[in-house]
Formats: sequence, structure tokens, C-alpha cells
Amino acid sequence: MSSTNFGASLAPAARYSEIMKAVAVFPARREVQLIDHPEPKIESPFQVKVRMLDVGVCGTDREIISFQYGIPPDGSDYLIIGHESLAQVVETGEKVTRAKAGDLVVLTVRRPCPHASCVACRSGRQDFCYTGDFTERGIKQRHGYMTEFVVEEESYANVVPHELRDVAVLVEPLTIAEKSLAQLGAIEQRLPWEGRGHRNAVVLGAGPVGLLGAMALTIAGFDVTVYSLSSKHAEKDDIVSAMGARYIAAETHSVDDMAKEVGAIDLVYEAVGASGFAFEVIKHLGPNGVFIFTGVPGHKGPIQVDTDYIMRDVVLNNQVILGSVNAPPQSFQAAIRDLGAFMQKWPDAVHALITARFPIEQATRPLAPGVGGIKNVITVSA
Repeated sequence: MSSTNFGASLAPAARYSEIMKAVAVFPARREVQLIDHPEPKIESPFQVKVRMLDVGVCGTDREIISFQYGIPPDGSDYLIIGHESLAQVVETGEKVTRAKAGDLVVLTVRRPCPHASCVACRSGRQDFCYTGDFTERGIKQRHGYMTEFVVEEESYANVVPHELRDVAVLVEPLTIAEKSLAQLGAIEQRLPWEGRGHRNAVVLGAGPVGLLGAMALTIAGFDVTVYSLSSKHAEKDDIVSAMGARYIAAETHSVDDMAKEVGAIDLVYEAVGASGFAFEVIKHLGPNGVFIFTGVPGHKGPIQVDTDYIMRDVVLNNQVILGSVNAPPQSFQAAIRDLGAFMQKWPDAVHALITARFPIEQATRPLAPGVGGIKNVITVSA
């Protein structure tokens, strides 16, 4: 980040009755600010107005405020960031039927492209958009959730049980694993027998996406190993152990060592965004195995990959290499359900995923490079 001008534009509340705080990036000026932004109003009978409670901070947000990407809405020179949300409904349009005032909701991220030819978006599956002209809250051409109030179509709001209030901000990162598991289920239909017996899964990365994925895979019946590049892993090891999985650190175990300990690897769930590391692990994928990429590496120049070895194994072992991004409403519903199951089985481990909470006025602290912890959260409203 070349410049951060934070808090300078916040106006006294007494001057504006319909102005709210928001954290915004100005790409052209390479600045990040706490700004005044007009408070939205319901404009459709199908919309809900929500008060933002928690917004999770992730690597995407850090990349946006480092000006690697992030596109403001048309006509705006800034983009309100934040896409991992928990909110409370404060007002509903007259035709809203699924949500009511007081409900807790998690909002989805991606919105469909406008093209009639895109069958994915016209089918409500903009996570498979063909054109690339989708928009995304807090990322691409739509303001995000790191602000006090948001108005959204009811169809993009997922009601969350109140007992998940403290951890529901984890729903959106969990949807990455939920969509991946749904696609895995479809892929496994190619195997013509019932029941798969013992299955080993390796999760690459011990960040929030990796640890939530490990929980989801454990619930789904896999024997899970988390393999991480992180050298600071004591707390993460405790979380992994609590769910009955195994933690292996790359600093003490080579990829070959890890593969020997695990045995036949039926599934790799990549959640680290380190391409060289991931392609080393692909070499150890077992027969009929599936490798799921979810990370997006930065542009760091070419790496050396043994393409002959990988291609030979993929063909001779009937393997599948899959990329997965974004998530449909079904994955949000699955994430809400499974997060409830995690809380029943491992409540302390789930709570430990949230490292710290920061008020919106201090939003740049967890957004700064090199900040530790697993999941840091901006508390917009108590």
C-alpha cells in the first residue's frame, strides 16, 4: 500500500442524519479511507435493509487495499471493501417473505452478469458465469459490507440462527469448502460402486479457508491431514487436533515425508495459494483422486513444474484436477448447517478461528501486511 489516509473524511454525525461510516479504497489515488457514505434506502418491495455487525478480513481485502485489483462501481471513484458478512435485518420491503426485522443474515457476494446468453447467470448460478462480467460485493463494481448499513435483494440474504451470532462471520469462507464438496460429490458419481470406504484428504494451508475446509471434510467422513507452510502453528495444531485430524508442518516434513505418513491420498483441498507447493503435492495424488484448487496465487514469475510426470499420473490414474471459485446460495445454506454442526462438536476450536475483533475506526490494523492470527474481524456494530 503506497498511501493510507485513514479517518480524515469522517464528518460529525450531527451534520448528516443519513450519512454512515464506511471503509473505502480509492484505486486512482492509491488511498484507503474511513469515509462518509450515503445511507442506503429500500427501493424495491423485495429488498431488505440490514445493519452490519461483523465483517471478516481476508487476503482478498489486503490485495485490494494494496491496489492489486478492486474495481469501484460505475460513477464512483472509490470501492467500499469487505465481503465476509454478518448483519441484522432492520427493515423489509412489503414483498419480502423469508426474512424479518431482527433476523441475522449472511449476504452472498457475486451478482449475475447482464448477458442473456449466459445460461449460468440466468439460472442463478453466477458462480459459473461464462462471460466474466459478473459483479462482486466489495471486490468488483459493487460496494461491499465494511459499512454501517446495506440494502440488498432478499434472495441474496441467508438467515442464520441466533445461536451462531458469535461465529456466523465464518459462513462465507466456509462456502468455499461447501461448493468444493458439492462438486466432489458430482465427480464421484463416475465411480460405479456404492460406498468409498476409507478416504484420506489432505488440506493444504492452515488459514481460515483451510481449517474450515478441514472441519467440513471431517464431517463428511474423510480422515483429514492439514499440511501447512506456516512456521507458527501451535494454535492451529490445537484446532486440528480437536477435530480428530492431523497437522503436519512443511518446515519439518517434506512433501514426500507427508505423503508417506498419509498413505494413498484420495483428495487434496488446496487453500494456500502457493502454486509451487501445490504442484509438488499433485505428484502424490492417489488413483482416482481429486485435487481441488481454491487459492489464487499472485503473479510472482514462472516456476519449474514437471509437467510430464503430472500429466502421466493424471491420465494413468484417472485423476481430476478442479478449480472452484465463489459459491451459490446452496453452499451458503450448507455452510450455515455445517457451522452449527461444528459448534456442536468442537465449540472451542470454532471460536479459536476468530483471533481478534477491531472497531471499524481501526480497520487498517488487521488489513496491514503481516498481521498474525487466523481470522480477524471488523466489528461494525455491537
